[in-house]
Amino acid sequence: MAGKKATKLPRAKYETELLRLQTELVKLQEWVRAEGTRLVIVFEGRDAAGKGGTIKRVAEHLNPRVARIAALPKPTDRQRTQWYFQRYVEHLPAAGEIVLFDRSWYNRAGVERVMGFCTKEEYQLFLRQCPIFERMLVEDGIVLRKYWFSVSDSVQQDRFRRRLEDPLRRWKLSPMDLESITHWEAYSRAKDEMLVHTDISEAPWAVVESDDKRRARLNMIAHLLGSLPYHEVAPPVLELPPRPPSTGYERPPRDLQTYVPDHAASL
Repeated sequence: MAGKKATKLPRAKYETELLRLQTELVKLQEWVRAEGTRLVIVFEGRDAAGKGGTIKRVAEHLNPRVARIAALPKPTDRQRTQWYFQRYVEHLPAAGEIVLFDRSWYNRAGVERVMGFCTKEEYQLFLRQCPIFERMLVEDGIVLRKYWFSVSDSVQQDRFRRRLEDPLRRWKLSPMDLESITHWEAYSRAKDEMLVHTDISEAPWAVVESDDKRRARLNMIAHLLGSLPYHEVAPPVLELPPRPPSTGYERPPRDLQTYVPDHAASL
């Protein structure tokens, strides 16, 4: 499918299946919590490949106390002097938690490599240490899933164009994003080299074709669910208690408080 125009999945079919999969994600969440599982999901790919939209759909109905998104900003001057993986370790899950990495330590293999934000020696060190780092995570019991979202150059450019024209999505576009257009082949080579060194049996990469965002979201979620031995956990039995009789409480006069104006009434 890469480089070819993907057949767009009809919205009705997409929304029906998305709801079903999101229901399963809630079951997965409860299993993670009950079993004390530590689940890490890495989302990587080119700019405008659909990572953010997929993360949003994955987390949409999950408990933010269980599943959280880690989208780290550029490192501070102090963090630049630390071991490269150190600031990511701080965001790893404890028992019963899920962390969704919206970009991850693989920044060094992508944008930092292509844009010259790291030295050649730092890049080579990353390629040597990353498989070791991930094997350590898995050996310690962390469940690690890695997804690469693959988008064609024409679809990426079209998405950039639409972001430029849409005031609600303009913030999603940065000068660095636009510069990636002129470095398409360099990013391709960096991605290929990254996969060669880090597609390990303990933590393999799963590539998601993402020219059609709807298909990409469904495919990624279905793959994640199918890769884990989760099962439905019976929820605790809850019953609404009867409301007790009034003890004489009276609400203060409304004019003593400031209310939000009824903007909706003007529509």
